[in-house]
Amino acid sequence: MSETNDAAAGQAAQEGGAPGMSILAQYIKDLSFENPNAPGSLQPKEQPKLDINVNVSAQPMGENQYEVVITLTANAKTGDMTVFAIELIYAGLFRVTGVPQEHIHPFVLIECPRMLFPFARNILADASRNGGFPPLMLDPIDFAALYRQNMQQAEAAGGEAKPN
Repeated sequence: MSETNDAAAGQAAQEGGAPGMSILAQYIKDLSFENPNAPGSLQPKEQPKLDINVNVSAQPMGENQYEVVITLTANAKTGDMTVFAIELIYAGLFRVTGVPQEHIHPFVLIECPRMLFPFARNILADASRNGGFPPLMLDPIDFAALYRQNMQQAEAAGGEAKPN
């Protein structure tokens, strides 16, 4: 009887049952750390100004599969001197099941990056520490708010909001 229930549950999931997500792969697409003014930049005379940018994109990679890419850039400057600059392009390949087509776009651009972020955050912290600076520990990101902001900007620009 248990095998019948398991088979029925598996069939329901494939036919659009409960939403589900699997991470098939995670990988660094690009990682760059620049410390152009070392060793002088390792002892700044003032607290550097930190500018951090986050971008998320996704593209379909086959039936129910999506590549989701988080691009994180961090630039630290004091006056005119660049202390350090980091760029990380981190991606994951996801299989998404049971999500209605009209909800795929927000699901992929909110839930998938939420799963990737802790790994990307750790890579940035390690890169800055290995570059001679304190670990750069990014605050958690509200990917739902980021999604809403991007959709509002796309609508304001006169274009229809579409998946990247």
